[in-house]
Amino acid sequence: MGALDSLSDYISDYFYVSKRRRKRKVMQTVNIKVKMDCDGCERRVKNAVSSMKGVKSVEMNRKINKVTVSGYVEPKKVLKRVEGTGKKAEIWPYVPYNVVAYPYAVGTYDKKAPAGFVRKSEQSQLQPLPGAPDDNFISLFSDENPNACTVM
Repeated sequence: MGALDSLSDYISDYFYVSKRRRKRKVMQTVNIKVKMDCDGCERRVKNAVSSMKGVKSVEMNRKINKVTVSGYVEPKKVLKRVEGTGKKAEIWPYVPYNVVAYPYAVGTYDKKAPAGFVRKSEQSQLQPLPGAPDDNFISLFSDENPNACTVM
């Protein structure tokens, strides 16, 4: 397949081809937060998203209000389609709790977040909490560090 593509690119440089090349879409996974209360809401959102062109799979998790769409789709189009059902929707704003360096930073901790998740923000990864111990001081008195202080 790669040899044929490179050969066609080489030939198309010398000859005018009237066909327009379509930009290939990338397979991606889109996570969306949607407020779903009942089976009817879930079914309405699932039918709207699964009828889109390029969608390969749709997974619903009503407990944490999350819809996962996999396929050759654009996140903005999926979000617009879900909002067209009358539901309030947004791109999934959470990351797993253990990924964030400072999960209790201002703007990161969210009471409405599902269990094990915190809100995604730049502030949580760049600014340490006031009074948080520095990693250098922790490793200075560690039992695993052979060059640690012998006073302990």
